[in-house]
Amino acid sequence: MSETVIVIGAGMAGLWCALSLAPTGRRVILLERDPPPPAGGPDAAFDHWTRRGVGQLRHSHAFLARLRNLIRDEHPALLTELLAEGCRELTFEEGLTTVHRRTYAPKPVDRDLVILTSRRTTLELVLRRHVEGLANVELRASAFVKGLLIAPGTPPRVSGVRLEDGSEIHADLVVDAAGRASGVAEELASAGALTTETTEPSGVVYYTRHYRLRPGQTEPPRGGPPATGDLDYLKFGVFPGDNGCFSVTLCLPEIEEELRKAILAPEVFDAVCRALPGVARWIEPERSDGVGRVFGMGDLQSRWLDAAPAGRPAALGWFPVGDSHVRTNPLYGRGCSFAAVSAVLLREALEETHDPAARLVAYQAKVATELRPYYDLMRRSDRQAAVRARRAMAPERRPTARERLVRSFMDDAVTIAIRSDPDILRAFLRGFHMLEHPQAWLGRPTNLAKVLGYWARGKRRNAAAYRPPLGPGRVEMLGQLGLSPDADPARLQPA
Repeated sequence: MSETVIVIGAGMAGLWCALSLAPTGRRVILLERDPPPPAGGPDAAFDHWTRRGVGQLRHSHAFLARLRNLIRDEHPALLTELLAEGCRELTFEEGLTTVHRRTYAPKPVDRDLVILTSRRTTLELVLRRHVEGLANVELRASAFVKGLLIAPGTPPRVSGVRLEDGSEIHADLVVDAAGRASGVAEELASAGALTTETTEPSGVVYYTRHYRLRPGQTEPPRGGPPATGDLDYLKFGVFPGDNGCFSVTLCLPEIEEELRKAILAPEVFDAVCRALPGVARWIEPERSDGVGRVFGMGDLQSRWLDAAPAGRPAALGWFPVGDSHVRTNPLYGRGCSFAAVSAVLLREALEETHDPAARLVAYQAKVATELRPYYDLMRRSDRQAAVRARRAMAPERRPTARERLVRSFMDDAVTIAIRSDPDILRAFLRGFHMLEHPQAWLGRPTNLAKVLGYWARGKRRNAAAYRPPLGPGRVEMLGQLGLSPDADPARLQPA
């Protein structure tokens, strides 16, 4: 195939487009607004790489199994390079509880339930170097795209881009992988492109700090207090990284202003971590040191852009990928996987037909089939989390009978079954890791029967499967930090 493809942006989405399209013989030109990474390895990239276009660059990252398996199956050399630079594979067996291990027997599917994890800068550095080594890919750093070359029509046709220096690059196809800050869809709308878009705030703000293990120290053993959890007013997670590094991310509802204002101070961030038993083990002074400041990330919107509403292409020669197309709460760790899967789906659509209108229609339909179930589920989860966050500010409120029943089903049935039965855990993780529909596992009669069976056993018989306390309640936590637990509830009261 002799087509030339311009990809706007060389972040995860843009690099995955190059990985997917280069083997087809197309010429791929990646245009990245930011400068190239500094010389050196992963530590130099983490310390010095300037990426204004990637606000989440120094937040916690992990590649879900769907993405890791794509690398393993389609790009084995890339996987070797990632592991050589310190990226790590976290296996299914490593995530088993003590109860699981009583009945666990390895199965072939376990090899597909593996997470690839490291600092985001390391993942992107290795991926970028691999892409730059592909014969028919050109990556231009510090190349700012000012606008598109658009021929009027119904629909309009995109034929290239105009750079900030006034030069133009013509191409057969233009892929928008510019991420959250992309203005391509708005520019196309001004030219008559009829897209539709839905957006919804996630209602949370993220805070991340990185740590490095001290010489001779190792990570805490698996088991014991969980290193991830949800306290309704606070979600937390520890992310093992590369080369002796790891990160902790704390996720707060937007309504928790007092805690949000304080937590940017490293000493407050660490104090919160020390109050969480599963996190405290990681940041013990003799085990690790904090690295640098606390990074915050807000204004997180879920977004779904339909590039072919009602089966009609909004524009010809244009394809959105990654956060330019579909965006969700980073809590679920699916952003990079969405981008990679979309890049593969784009390749499939381009290979199926040469008709420019049919290509975009086919691509949008594939994305909807593959990603919409996860998108919809995550939006519902965000809404439910927002409700729980508000209720956490009013602990005196008595839940309704229905609320108690739903909470019991989730806490005493679903969660206990997942934490007890290796096969239920496998089924749940297949949905979580985008290997099948996210809710398919619970709809299977055998799985539902097991879940209901654990519920019927009662808390006493299931006692070993319950998590130990994750951390203090909201009032206690804010009190330990010297913050008022009443200021935010008072502020939210109607005037």
